[in-house]
Parts: sequence; C-alpha cells; structure tokens
Amino acid sequence: MKLRKLLSLRQWGHVLRRTVKLASSPAIPLKEKLLFAVPALVYWVMPDVLPFLPIDDIAVTMFLMNWFTERMERKYRL
Repeated sequence: MKLRKLLSLRQWGHVLRRTVKLASSPAIPLKEKLLFAVPALVYWVMPDVLPFLPIDDIAVTMFLMNWFTERMERKYRL
C-alpha cells in the first residue's frame, strides 16, 4: 500500500465499509472471517507496550482490516 493511500481518509472509509460487508456476508466462510477477527481480538486483549494508549491497537486493527478486505475481494470477487 502506497503512503498516499495509507494516509487517505477515503481509502480507510472504503476499507471500513467493505470490512463490515465482507464480515457479514454469507458468501465468506467463517474460517476466513476468523483469520481477521481472532488476531485483532488477541491484539486488543494482550497487554500493551503502551498501556492506556490505544493508538497501536487501532493501527494494527486498521492494517488487519485492509489485509482482510484486499484478500477477500481478490479471492471471492465480491
């Protein structure tokens, strides 16, 4: 992902909308959805390097959302 795209609010809006649609889609198997949900939840629950600052948690979740969206759109052509 290019830096300009990485900093674009439009891109992240698209990723958020597509993640919600893909995660609730019956066409995507549960196993594929868990590949996104489990690492995100584990990262949010793990003890933080910077306690009480959720910036790193949000960043990791956003990168996981982007990975999930690109992978599912490529794999299932939704």
